[in-house]
Amino acid sequence: MTAPEPRDTEVTHAPRATAAPHPTGGDAVRGGDGGGGGVLGPAHRALSVGIVAVVFLIAFEATAVGTAMPVAARDLHGVGLYAFAFSSYFTTSLFGMVVAGQWADRRGPLGALASGMAAWAAGLALSGTAEAMWVFVAGRAVQGLGGGLVIVALYVVVSRAYPPRLQPAIMAAFAASWVIPSVVGPLAAGTIAEHLGWRWVFLGIPALVAVPLALALPAIRQRASGPADPHAPVPAFDRRRIRLALGIALGAALLQYAGQDLRWLSLLPAAAGAALLVPSVLGVLPKGTYRAARGLPSVVLLRGIAAGSFIAAESFVPLMLVTQRGLSPTLAGLSLAAGGATWALGSYVQSRPRTEGYRERLVALGMLLVAAAIAAAPAVLIDSVPVWTVAVAWTFGCFGMGLVIGSTSVLLLKLSAPEEAGANSAALQISDALSNVLLLAAGGAAFAALGGGAVGAAAHGAAGGATGSHPAAFAAVFLPMAGVALVGAWVATRLGVRRTV
Repeated sequence: MTAPEPRDTEVTHAPRATAAPHPTGGDAVRGGDGGGGGVLGPAHRALSVGIVAVVFLIAFEATAVGTAMPVAARDLHGVGLYAFAFSSYFTTSLFGMVVAGQWADRRGPLGALASGMAAWAAGLALSGTAEAMWVFVAGRAVQGLGGGLVIVALYVVVSRAYPPRLQPAIMAAFAASWVIPSVVGPLAAGTIAEHLGWRWVFLGIPALVAVPLALALPAIRQRASGPADPHAPVPAFDRRRIRLALGIALGAALLQYAGQDLRWLSLLPAAAGAALLVPSVLGVLPKGTYRAARGLPSVVLLRGIAAGSFIAAESFVPLMLVTQRGLSPTLAGLSLAAGGATWALGSYVQSRPRTEGYRERLVALGMLLVAAAIAAAPAVLIDSVPVWTVAVAWTFGCFGMGLVIGSTSVLLLKLSAPEEAGANSAALQISDALSNVLLLAAGGAAFAALGGGAVGAAAHGAAGGATGSHPAAFAAVFLPMAGVALVGAWVATRLGVRRTV
């Protein structure tokens, strides 16, 4: 990573680097960065192809599984637990992220990446063979643990193996690797789910894991293995931080359970979850995050707000289109397909040198686009509104996410020292995943409280076409998430760091 920049006195060392900035030079990705070799130059080619292949596979899984999820939930009679199928992934990934940060800072990212990919594949296999919804959710939890290890390890690889001038280019390649899966993934998953069964969507992906690992691991071993400073003594694992991670994961799980079990007795696990979660989060995230302190804390907070509100809403789009408008899983998934291209476009726009002085405005604009897209989605609950309006709205929302995620990545790279790469990556990913968990839990609770569980029961017994109408259940998910995104537009005004002399 780059050396830390001068900071506001409020800003402490904290989180990591996130999603996908774009190249700052015209030919960095092609390997001609100023004559020194780009990410596809001889020195970095094998590593770049390997880790981008890993991201490509993860992207394909995310888009394909999201398309097959409504069919799986209906088949397993578990639409009432639909939100858990997503949030269980994020809950266990919280713990995996902290472990990966500790592991990578002390031993290098190789072990965390290999172990994470193995767990990720095992979780897919478990979900694909599930005969009950709780087993399916358990598989998603195993997969989330692996995903938490992988995402942090990847960013540590970037921080160690690439000079600062190439880091935006490889992050841009990460963003671009989502474009093809965003188009092909839903179509492939929908076709497989309709003709072979949803299980093959889950069982087919683990067979592909060996290819990116064979490309990536040897190059990582050569260029990014071992501790950041091989001459310094290797510190022990920070046991306090591991305990805090367990507290976050367990607290989030209890809150999820309370949100789905809408009885007075659920107040007990909710209180226990909050008691575990709040102090643990305060101990892991940078000081001032909860109050949007200027600089890095606001960057971390905004990352969670953006990702949580958008993912929580997006998770319910295919279900809404399948159950309320009668679309096939393939068409429902394709409604989100174009978003991959506009997300990459947004990432590219924010990376141009001429936009550097307008970064806060770009991020605020991005959050306004996200809020508008989420608010527009439930309009299709009105029969006279064409279903393609969701696809149009989501292209604008994804463009906004490209602006936001790319910009926060750039800011975090500037505010993180090399030796902080693992811990910082874990902290920011915790903000991301924890927001996903909490907002999915809240959305799932609102969905269930307003009759969302009956959507799956009715749809399971129908042969195509829209079944029992429960528009209020979906509106209760989308409209609050749009409000959360609007809060993010305000937080975007807090990203600037006051310079000190």
